[in-house]
Amino acid sequence: MNRPSIIRVLIVIGCLAVVLTGCTRDPNVRKQKYFESGQRYYEEGRYREAIIQFRNATQVDGRFTEAHYQVAQTYTKVKDWQHAYMELSRTLELDPENYKAHVDIANLLTADGEVKPAQEHVDLLLQKRPNDPDTHLAAANLLGKQQRYNEAIVEIKKAIALAPDRGDSYLDLALAQTMANLPAAAEPNYKKAIELKAAGANPRLALAAFYQARGRYAEAEQQVQQIIADNPKDPEPRIALSKLYIAQGKRSEAEEYMKQVKRELPDDPNAYVLLGDYYFLIGDLDRAVAEYESLYNDHPKESKVKKNYIQLLILKGRIDEANKLNEQILGSSKAQDVEALTYRGEIQLHQGKLNEAIQTLQSVSSRNPGMAVAHYHLGLAYSQNGDLEHAGAEWQQAIQLQPDMADAHRSLASLALQKGDMSGLQHSASEIIRLQPTAADAYAMRAFSLMGRKQIPAAELDARKAIQIAPQSGVGYLEMGHLNAMQQRFSEAENWYKQALNHDPNSGDALRGLLNIYVAQKQLDKAITAANAQIALSPNNSTFYDLLGTLLVNKKDYKGAETALKKAVELDKHNSDAITALGRVQSTEGAADAALATFNDGLKNNPKQADFYILMGGVYESKHDLEQAKSAYQNALQIKRDDPVASNNLAYLLLQTSGNPDLALHLAQTARRGLPQLSNVADTLGWAFYQKGIYGSAIASFQDAIKLSAKNKEPDSALFHYHLRLAYAKSEQPALAKQHLERVLKIDPKYPDADDVRKELSQLKS
Repeated sequence: MNRPSIIRVLIVIGCLAVVLTGCTRDPNVRKQKYFESGQRYYEEGRYREAIIQFRNATQVDGRFTEAHYQVAQTYTKVKDWQHAYMELSRTLELDPENYKAHVDIANLLTADGEVKPAQEHVDLLLQKRPNDPDTHLAAANLLGKQQRYNEAIVEIKKAIALAPDRGDSYLDLALAQTMANLPAAAEPNYKKAIELKAAGANPRLALAAFYQARGRYAEAEQQVQQIIADNPKDPEPRIALSKLYIAQGKRSEAEEYMKQVKRELPDDPNAYVLLGDYYFLIGDLDRAVAEYESLYNDHPKESKVKKNYIQLLILKGRIDEANKLNEQILGSSKAQDVEALTYRGEIQLHQGKLNEAIQTLQSVSSRNPGMAVAHYHLGLAYSQNGDLEHAGAEWQQAIQLQPDMADAHRSLASLALQKGDMSGLQHSASEIIRLQPTAADAYAMRAFSLMGRKQIPAAELDARKAIQIAPQSGVGYLEMGHLNAMQQRFSEAENWYKQALNHDPNSGDALRGLLNIYVAQKQLDKAITAANAQIALSPNNSTFYDLLGTLLVNKKDYKGAETALKKAVELDKHNSDAITALGRVQSTEGAADAALATFNDGLKNNPKQADFYILMGGVYESKHDLEQAKSAYQNALQIKRDDPVASNNLAYLLLQTSGNPDLALHLAQTARRGLPQLSNVADTLGWAFYQKGIYGSAIASFQDAIKLSAKNKEPDSALFHYHLRLAYAKSEQPALAKQHLERVLKIDPKYPDADDVRKELSQLKS
């Protein structure tokens, strides 16, 4: 009896096994199981596990559209924008009419600054889904990215009309109205978003930020405290409260509160890094490093802690330690960590490995074009490499991706100042002020830009604002000095510059301003005395010795100038101004070999300084060593491809030594584009045209050279007229050739080859 029962049981189990095995081999069943498992993980907030399951589903069936879409949604939760974009693209490839995916990809492209492709998706949505509120919100996002806030508000109101119970739409409306400077309209919409329980972002936190920006600190704190009461384990409102204390200048309260947060949320990285981040924010790098070193010892596997610690080590110049930790991250990750790769580029920058840094950061930004910090550091690498055009482009890209990146705005401000672009400087300074209203240096920069555009009253307001914000800093006093010096109010300027030096005894700009007003009043000895007095207070300041050397050159005390400039270079081997001035003084004294040695030594520490090669070329020309001069100019052009001075000088040498006339013409044209107002550059171009037999263009260039010479109030040049005479002769215009020959002898009776000129003139007359 028992035996047949056992057999039946075995048969049933066997049948079940066949059925179950058959089920698991069915791809439709398998993909659905993976998909449902992914959904469960997603709902639990376990996004990494959800990604694995959704991807398993797509591996079973590569055309499983819903799984591709869901994994895209999950990637956005972990802020992996690149993979989210790829999965949304695959979704639309499989199902072009998946309008939810069109909305999501439009928003991703908008966030990445890809306006044109985002517009294509928005246009499609407006055509196909005009009654979908998400269509109008996507359109509003795109308009907001373009700072077209009033138009964005119109689109959001359309979304609200279609779905009046969605709190997120009211929050979007409030934010757009805030950006459009419509605070009275925005405030009730923040409150409406709270009432409707907007899910996308915390509307109460947004309202708190709104109040904080307007100095309504008590109301802001009330909102934040309410969030903390509702969500005691959420670090975000606690971070907001810390920032609120800082905004009110309550530094001790902020610090104590952050220590409390660290105690109360000891296992939340966002909470326990708060104190270290605060020390970094206030510029106390030593305490920030100590705090993060402690955190790293307590949480060695926490990626955020390790990465922030690496950043601080880089800032402190502890490059070897930073590099060791960073390479551990890169060595342990299967797919190379883009943040760690960015740190590698930053470290290479500090190691002076500019080409390697550029390659590393280019790799990061090409693979992750939306990573603003990579573009920022790539800009720094280009800048240090002397490529200012690409540097500016990278900083602009960083700001486009992350408009609140103050460091990128500061870099653009510095670049604008370097170029003399006062409009650009004003814009960048204004952006820094918007982001950091208590940044005194930004007000000072804007004051300087306004001075450059002759907007004196506005400049004074900003300079005084800088003093009000930071009375112990020298920056505001410095700009007041510039302002008065510009108006030739020398007594007032002197007072302001002295105040700037009292607050910052190492300010090269303040001492330069003070010395300039003495020189402007022909008080050279007083300027020298002032420079020596400041050197006595700050004896290790390279710039001060540089300024003293320049004054001594003006006094024709070349030995004294050489001594001062050598000291400047000794104190700072990267002081290119001092190296340049020292080499020029030595050359003026006839010490050509000493000048060459100065420039060669300078190149050891400043290998990308093209000007040193250009100056060396001039010294070699004075020694009649034209081959070495040509080599120096060629080296300069390898660093700065289109440098107009090097291009002009090399072109002229090639023409004088029977060099390549085509190359000479190309170089001369480059020089003329870069220095269109210089007469000798126009003459070089004319000479290049002449050597090529293009006499009409040669005549036009020589005529330009003569006109520019007169415009620049230079002495009339016999050489320019002689060159023009040659071109007229070749173009068979003897009367004009004779006229300019006569002009040559009138300008300079002792012109080189004057006897030949007279003989030729006699032949023309006969």
